[in-house]
Amino acid sequence: MPELPEVERGRVIATTVARGRTIVGVHCPADPILLDGITPSTLRAALRGRRVKEVHRRGKHLWLELDRAPHPLFHFGMTGSFQAYPDGSPRPRYCRVELTFDHGWRLAMPDPRRFGRVRLRRDPMDEPPLSELGFDPLLEMPSPAAFRALLQKRRAPIKAVLLDQSFAAGIGNWIADEALYQAGIDPRRPAEGLSRQEAGRLRRTVRNVVETATAVLSDHDRFPRTWLFHARWGKKQGARSPRGEAIEHIVVGGRTTAWVPSRQR
Repeated sequence: MPELPEVERGRVIATTVARGRTIVGVHCPADPILLDGITPSTLRAALRGRRVKEVHRRGKHLWLELDRAPHPLFHFGMTGSFQAYPDGSPRPRYCRVELTFDHGWRLAMPDPRRFGRVRLRRDPMDEPPLSELGFDPLLEMPSPAAFRALLQKRRAPIKAVLLDQSFAAGIGNWIADEALYQAGIDPRRPAEGLSRQEAGRLRRTVRNVVETATAVLSDHDRFPRTWLFHARWGKKQGARSPRGEAIEHIVVGGRTTAWVPSRQR
């Protein structure tokens, strides 16, 4: 599932092709699952002829700020992404929405599994789902004291808290596992029980993981070789971290969790 760094890459792609340009065409087949509360004709009427002033991201959500409301809001779900290409190029497979701009370039949202969503919002930040989100670790990481105060309000396992989008917007399964691994914290521990030092370490590792991943536009091959990321997938028996530590897979908060018991306390 695309997490904050992957969605930030989508924002960069959309910014490059769309900012300052006018939408002259909208391709959008009928899809009552992906189109949330709107129809293809509603989307086309809202977007055609509108100029894109800016492209924004919060957590796992992206939206195009147009010169007039409503604004299109995108969520990639499990398999969505943005792709940009010049006019005349074939649409990508599983293309659900394609926007054509006045300079001839196009922006498409392919989504094979159709778990993504496209919405229209008059004021995205003040309406659900964005109004229900917690802090964005890339845009507004809380101070150490504020971060710990948020944790102290939560009794759930720390892994589950990190995945709760009302706590932190954009953190998904691999980011949570990586941050907890680097911080040396057992994912099953109640969030409220973390010490000041542990909360401080976790805050730093969350920020470091997010900033490092977004700096390379979520190119997984460019992630540091010491990261758990490279060895956490597939629930392999006998899997080991890049440092040679034994990896175990458990379920925390309903999600598969990779962790290193010898390191995480």
